Amino acid sequence: MNAPHSKIPLRVVIYPKDVENITGLGDRAARKLIQKIKTGLGKSKPMFITVQEFSLCTGIPEELIKDFLK
Repeated sequence: MNAPHSKIPLRVVIYPKDVENITGLGDRAARKLIQKIKTGLGKSKPMFITVQEFSLCTGIPEELIKDFLK
């Protein structure tokens, strides 16, 4: 009998490549946007941006963002 397949959860972290895919921005602009969001949220450079935070700061619905992370 086969073991049940466990569903891999979606990522909760947004990377510059995700921002490029979602917004159509180039690499440099995507990195700047992430840095701007981090600054606005009071996060330091090594900290991550979550899907929820990205959604809150850009106004893009979380579900739409998650579609790009599949």
